[in-house]
Amino acid sequence: MIIGIVGLGLIGGSLGLDLCRLNHRVWGVSRSAQTCAEAVQMSAIHYGSTDFHAIPDLSHTDIIVLCTPIDRIIPCLRELAGLVSTKTIITDVASVKASIVPSAMQIYARFIGSHPMAGKESQGIRSAELGLFQGRTCVVCPGESQATDTVKQLWQSVGMTICECTPTDHDRAVAWISHLPVMISAALIHTCQNEPNLELRKLAQTLASSGFRDTSRVGGGNPHLGLCMAQCNREQLLHALTIYQTHLAQIKEWIELENWQALLSLLAQTALDRQLFL
Repeated sequence: MIIGIVGLGLIGGSLGLDLCRLNHRVWGVSRSAQTCAEAVQMSAIHYGSTDFHAIPDLSHTDIIVLCTPIDRIIPCLRELAGLVSTKTIITDVASVKASIVPSAMQIYARFIGSHPMAGKESQGIRSAELGLFQGRTCVVCPGESQATDTVKQLWQSVGMTICECTPTDHDRAVAWISHLPVMISAALIHTCQNEPNLELRKLAQTLASSGFRDTSRVGGGNPHLGLCMAQCNREQLLHALTIYQTHLAQIKEWIELENWQALLSLLAQTALDRQLFL
């Protein structure tokens, strides 16, 4: 197949590495000509450009994957809709779906929303990794039947397990396991860094090890991505934050009252429950 990737960062670059290895013909579009050149050099794409009009295979492309920031998905789709063949399938990788999929399907009938649940803290084409998607889950929001099947097959070909759900259900779920952790993690970093005692703060920075690294990872990621999560999934994120504050207040109360049995029971339960999410 001829496959296009728009946005050659971590996700787009990693997808390109896998697809090129599977012998697909892959082109890429990026805002940076240097990024396109680096992607070609590392075999993430066969050729690329900063301009859709410079892609010779655009009208013959089978699938285009939009790997741009969340707020660029719809503008990018509007531009592509008038340039591609009506046979071309377009999908995306955005971590929100309800604010994208309905509008996108009105703009382009063969749009299928998807979200590969994979990533790491480093960003950009140089962070692209062969096999990044292996063994991970990809959400697909069903649309036109043949287009949906093709998008599912694309993600399965790079090692992903498919989970079908509605855009709304997707956003409710990722508010808990993706967007809420980003905000909690950012708050943790901000709180620690605002310790007024400079010597104590430096000591904490020196002592920070695996526990802090694990809990702070997503809060130290791409700032623009975190902002877009909050803007585009605002209602569900606010709900999750409110419930989280309630549980945090309960823990604080138990510690204040020295109710160690209640705290122990919670920690024992969370030790078991964590496995359900991994």
